[in-house]
Amino acid sequence: MNKDSYDEMLAAVQSFHDKHDFKNTGGEELTYRIALMTEELGEIAEAVTKGRDKAVLAEEVADLFILLIGTGIAADFDLKQAFWDKMDKIMQRESKMVNGRIRVSEFREK
Repeated sequence: MNKDSYDEMLAAVQSFHDKHDFKNTGGEELTYRIALMTEELGEIAEAVTKGRDKAVLAEEVADLFILLIGTGIAADFDLKQAFWDKMDKIMQRESKMVNGRIRVSEFREK
């Protein structure tokens, strides 16, 4: 197993989904997955705002990453390709200071 490979991570998450039969037991339902991701984002926020140890933050971010990979599985899209497509797109964007912080977004004129 090459633990540096996204394909190995994808296979591991697929194995987790298969083990618990997520496809047939509601675990791949997208609104449920949004709720789980929201919960994990809250745990990340708590780790940061309450000054938790970096290991706690890393674990919570890993939970969210696993959910993101699993959402690609559940919605049947290639997350690796989506990542690279999005990186190509955002690398073409200009940055802008907004309220004293850098933003790289698709700015639209109002």
